Amino acid sequence: VCIMEKQVLESSEERTFQYQDSLPSLPVPPLEESLSKYLDAVKPFLNQEEYQRTEDIVKKFENGIGKELHQKLLERAKTRRNWLEDWWLNVAYLDLRIATQIHCNMGGPGPFIEHCWPAKEGTQIERASINLWHILKFWDLLRAEKVAIERSRDDVLDMSQFRMLFCTCKIPGVTRDSISSYFKTETEGECPSHLIVLCRGRVFAFDTIHEGSMVTPPEIFRQLTYIQKRCHSEPDGPGLAALTSNERTKWAELREYLINLDPKNLTLLEKIQRSLFVVCLDDSSPHATPEDYTEVTRLGLTGDPTVRWGDKSYNSIFFSNGTCSAFCDHSPFDAMALITMLAYAEKKILENEGKWKGSDKVRDIPWPEELVFTVDQKIISEIGRTKELYYEKVSDLQLVNYAFTSFGKALIRKKKLHPDTFVQLALQLAYYKCHGRPGCCYETAMTRRFYHGRTETIRSCTMEAVEWCKSMLDPSSSTYERLQLMHKAFAKHNKMRKDCENGKGFDRHLLGLLLIAQEQGLPVPELYVDNAFTASGGGGNFVLSTSLTGYTRLTGSALPMVQHGYGFFYSIRDDRILVACSSWKSCPETDAEVLCRTAFQCFQDMLQLTVAAQL
Repeated sequence: VCIMEKQVLESSEERTFQYQDSLPSLPVPPLEESLSKYLDAVKPFLNQEEYQRTEDIVKKFENGIGKELHQKLLERAKTRRNWLEDWWLNVAYLDLRIATQIHCNMGGPGPFIEHCWPAKEGTQIERASINLWHILKFWDLLRAEKVAIERSRDDVLDMSQFRMLFCTCKIPGVTRDSISSYFKTETEGECPSHLIVLCRGRVFAFDTIHEGSMVTPPEIFRQLTYIQKRCHSEPDGPGLAALTSNERTKWAELREYLINLDPKNLTLLEKIQRSLFVVCLDDSSPHATPEDYTEVTRLGLTGDPTVRWGDKSYNSIFFSNGTCSAFCDHSPFDAMALITMLAYAEKKILENEGKWKGSDKVRDIPWPEELVFTVDQKIISEIGRTKELYYEKVSDLQLVNYAFTSFGKALIRKKKLHPDTFVQLALQLAYYKCHGRPGCCYETAMTRRFYHGRTETIRSCTMEAVEWCKSMLDPSSSTYERLQLMHKAFAKHNKMRKDCENGKGFDRHLLGLLLIAQEQGLPVPELYVDNAFTASGGGGNFVLSTSLTGYTRLTGSALPMVQHGYGFFYSIRDDRILVACSSWKSCPETDAEVLCRTAFQCFQDMLQLTVAAQL
């Protein structure tokens, strides 16, 4: 994840996408390096005998089929600026057949309760209007290519994911989904400019441009009030949006059925697909405090499915008590693009103290139109069945989102420690304390230094981390020993992060070799069926699925990768660390609340260690 603390500035001199064509291609690392890193990564999960066996398998792979596959991968990389891009999109997202809205989407709460907008009934529409206007301004800046180019140290980062924030939607397919994106910059041409509003099972649309200029907050207020008044005084709609929460093949079939029922339904679906994004007016009033965002985060991710379009790249959710949340399909972009946009909006809202200071004049703009789908008894009952399944699944979710308020980035930096590594090692210790064994862990590193780069896996559970965890739990271990081991673990993690960001990770490389074998119709190499591969997290088996969501007030979350795992997402501020931790209640071994509280205790223990060392 991008480690940037600069706010988005509206740059006048550089154009947002001007360096896209000069970014370096995604490299393929040397085979022996990747395999040696892989062997290092599986060590914590194997005994001596198992490790010996895996080492033999890896050597055999390196000198045999692996060599051939690597050559073929190099060939592929010669003709593409990003050899991974299409593959990753398909394997990580579009080929999935599970209910992606539940298992893959990401989201997070708006931080406004901490400053200008404490929870308050009767503020939903007013706040939504101001918030939406700032997001529309960001869309405007992006179309004009005036969003500042992001950099990491001095390297320009790929900005292509920002295009996917708007006018983008996933379309279900019977065996593989697809992504449709209709965003265009001003120089590229016309871009759709309408919003979709979901409220009480109904769907509305209105344009955000009237006679060549953007609607203002008072005008948005008029449109949303019209929609809300109608919905609150008339019967609820069928709640068609719930269908997006189905397993993918099922949703694809139902979508086909809808289109065959009435061709007008296709026009309406396309209108949703093309829209800027979706606005969700949700009747819930989640409790939220600056120290405890649990309820608003949980409802943002797993709230009423009839007012979420799960396939849309951005759903902006406004709750009845004026709290809000973002909810996104993960396939077209990673969280940092979203966070940049939301941080921009937050900064603007703060500058204006949460108020609209412009003109109150409301033009005579067309009222919102309702998108009325033709449905039959089959669709109505499918919506009912889908909602039942959805609520059954999400009721199994345990999620907490707490703030650790004793200290944050400022103090950690003062101790000359990397804040992200600090949290990752605390999590390793917390998992070890709760489960009595090392936990294989996926941390997101961003590879946006490269053309269309997205992510690489940092495997946080290293031998160095495990040795340190053991020393922390061993009463006979001295403070000095513990500190030495902690510094070793820090150094190792920092090196891995750097390697991953520079295209020298190994997980995507191993995936590439496996996919080459599959494309050539070759048998799956032994390396991938070896127990060590799965035990260490390979093939999407990481027990800890984690990511830093940056150093702003924005925090977000996704759900665990596996049934017996955790999601652990955190943002690090000067004076606090916000953690969103999730697990499944039906798994008796995991408990998100306990892991989160234990991690908080480990933050304290680590700080104590550095203090004791100075005495």
